[in-house]
Amino acid sequence: MSTRGVAISLFSGAGGLDLGVEAASYSVRAAVEYDRDAAATMEKNFPGLASPVIQRDILEVPTREILRAAGLKARERPDLLVGGPPCTPFSKSGFWLEWKRAGLDPGASLLQAYTRVLAEARPRAFVLENVYALTYNNRASRPAFDRLMREISDAGYTARPKVLNAADYGVPQARPRLFVIGVRKGQKLPEHPPATHGGRWERRATGSADQPHVTAGQALENLVSEPEQEEVLKGQWGALLPDIPPGENYLHYTAERGHSDPIFKWRSRYWSFLLKLDPHRPSPTIQAQPGPNVGPFHWDNRRLRVPELKRLFTFPDSFDLVGSRSSVQAQLGNSVPPLLAEKVVQVLVNER
Repeated sequence: MSTRGVAISLFSGAGGLDLGVEAASYSVRAAVEYDRDAAATMEKNFPGLASPVIQRDILEVPTREILRAAGLKARERPDLLVGGPPCTPFSKSGFWLEWKRAGLDPGASLLQAYTRVLAEARPRAFVLENVYALTYNNRASRPAFDRLMREISDAGYTARPKVLNAADYGVPQARPRLFVIGVRKGQKLPEHPPATHGGRWERRATGSADQPHVTAGQALENLVSEPEQEEVLKGQWGALLPDIPPGENYLHYTAERGHSDPIFKWRSRYWSFLLKLDPHRPSPTIQAQPGPNVGPFHWDNRRLRVPELKRLFTFPDSFDLVGSRSSVQAQLGNSVPPLLAEKVVQVLVNER
């Protein structure tokens, strides 16, 4: 068995969180992922897995099976448990649905799947990642968040939640996410990593950010990529994109912005509608399932290509994703930027 710390990954997706885990000196030995393409991506890029990815509904996977898949013997415990349960019930974009605001989405139970494995596997430490809307004080999020923290405590862990923005840690994408880190009760619980980046365009009030944010232009500089089929925006609104300045969106075509022939009403669309990258700023949050007119689009007036998406998430250029173009978009859009993951996990390594 590896002399590095043994990590178990739940809801692994394409492995963005796991890349950070391995960069922080752990070895991901077992993974559970329901999606076929994402599981194949994990197996293709993580040769250190002790067993094939467990590609089943986690609600049906016993913890003892996960431990065996990691190569752990009876009574052996993993050093680290990580995972990001799917965020559909608490995603900001889904709050227009009344039944989601009421907390009735069955996907919320996946948080309990995580805490069940936590209680049974008894790792030394854990990291749970989720959408920051889980911390909202409303009917759906607050009870779910309070229950999550209570179950973590009942499992024997002290934990610290905090929303971190990936751009503040050197990722060329403004992507706020919730990270809950925890250790067994009685052990020292570290603070989340301090921010390392924060340029003049939007300096953060917390952390010790002393470097400018990494911009989209810097991330994509010198990247050579082949054109993709359907990368040119078409349809009813496609012809509008070239006139939108970098960093702006459909609001360019409103009376409030002084357009001579306004097409849209003020704040009548999602912010990401016809949104274009600004090469001098980090990318806005990249979505897993963007609509046909949803950005961010490249400042060259086209959809972003897969190599560009990988750069904006800090995946290695050599990282190989499996599946159709839409599947790859979903895998990346649902992932944790590996660079941010590494910095979060590193604070647990420092206390090891």
